[in-house]
Amino acid sequence: MIPQIKKILYATDLSKNSSYAFLFAVDLAKKHNAKLVVLHAIEPIPPYAEAYGALSEDFKKKQLNEMVESLKEHLLGFCKKVEAEIGPPCAELVDKILVFTSYPPDAILNTAEKEGCDVIVLGTHGKGFISYAFLGSVSKAVLHRTRKPVFIIPLPSEKMAMDWDGI
Repeated sequence: MIPQIKKILYATDLSKNSSYAFLFAVDLAKKHNAKLVVLHAIEPIPPYAEAYGALSEDFKKKQLNEMVESLKEHLLGFCKKVEAEIGPPCAELVDKILVFTSYPPDAILNTAEKEGCDVIVLGTHGKGFISYAFLGSVSKAVLHRTRKPVFIIPLPSEKMAMDWDGI
């Protein structure tokens, strides 16, 4: 028996590829009456670089909160584009928006477990020879370390009717 899909983790790096993958995540959520957890993981600043900046904890929290609010605004705008393509709802399907400072594969895997997500949706970069290098990073790390189904969505080479600029 195939497990039901009730919660989908959509991880974004805010690129065109991950924005295009959002269309698939929304469509999957609609078809399965599921909710979406949107995740953006920011690589941590190396300690040596952080020492030069002398960033306070309050400043870091403020930056993180601003990033979450910005992501919410972009998500709502992008939902309008998605709804024009596949119909409503979109924004109503989003259960949570999370932004973490963490190594992206760890953030994706930990969030999928913690939030009880049934599947993971990721965009991937490029095609051909170059794609191996990119797939070898976040997507490949997630694929090798999870027991959950993972949808890896490449940006199509043909022109699309929608503008897939990042969310």
